[in-house]
This record gives sequence, structure tokens and C-alpha cells, in this order.
Amino acid sequence: MTPPAGRPPSPLESVLAETVALFHRLRAVAEEIHGERGMTAGKRGILVGLARGGPQTVPQMGRARPVSRQYVQTLVNQLAKRGLVEFVENPVHKRSLLVRLTARGRGLVDSMTKRETALLAQVDPVVVDRNLRSAARVLRAVREMFESQEWARRVRATTSRKGGA
Repeated sequence: MTPPAGRPPSPLESVLAETVALFHRLRAVAEEIHGERGMTAGKRGILVGLARGGPQTVPQMGRARPVSRQYVQTLVNQLAKRGLVEFVENPVHKRSLLVRLTARGRGLVDSMTKRETALLAQVDPVVVDRNLRSAARVLRAVREMFESQEWARRVRATTSRKGGA
């Protein structure tokens, strides 16, 4: 979301631009840290999501990310080939299997977390903890606004007025 030429960005536009830039930098950092093990940021995200949220279906994982279910399925299949995740029966849906971490996958998540924690502990804080907590609150509020029914209603109203263009 870029402001029109000649207009400075609004505070929200500035936060969004920095968030996108940080997201891309964090993807690169994840691959710098774990890339030699063949671990991309996407695969790391799937593993960490399963570690935090427990077994999930591929469609559930796809809905939690701004990517297609097919892309998530590709990543999950690659992780399964490496023995990091496995497919198990889903008691609430016969056709949609659950994906869960294997012991090997859990071990990899634990080692990635330790590696990341050790690296972050070596970084001199550029900003104080108080500012980081404040930034986290702001980002959470912005995310929750975009996840709200009110936002969805506004988007539907705007796109229906413009004929979906």
C-alpha cells in the first residue's frame, strides 16, 4: 500500500511498509541460519506451527498463512519425505488427514529454537525492551484489525462499489 506520489505515508502505511520489509528480512535470516540443512523459511514455519499448535490439516495450515493450500501441501510432502512430519487419521474428518510432528521433527524444531535463541542472545539490543513490547502491541492491534469482521465488511463494501476491480 503505497501513498500517491507527493503525499507522505500515513503512520499506518509506514507500519505496513516496515512490516513487509521486516517479513522479507526475517525470511532471509531464517534461511541464513537454517539453510544449510535444507530448511527454508516456509518449511520452518510449518514445523514451528505444528510444534506450537499441535496436529493440523493442510487446509488449516493454509488458512493460517497467506499462501495456497497446494503450496502448504508441497512443503508438508517434502517434510514427510524427510521424516519430520507424518499423516495420521483425523477423528473429525475422514478425508482430511492430520499432519503432526514426528520425534525427529520435534528434535529439529528444538535445535532450531536453541540456535535462534543463542544467536538472538548475542545481539546487542538496539531498542529497549519497553519499545519492543510497545511495537508488538501495535503490530498485534493492526493484525487484529485486518482479521476483524468490520475489516471484511469494509473490503466487501469497497470492492462491490468498484465492481470488483
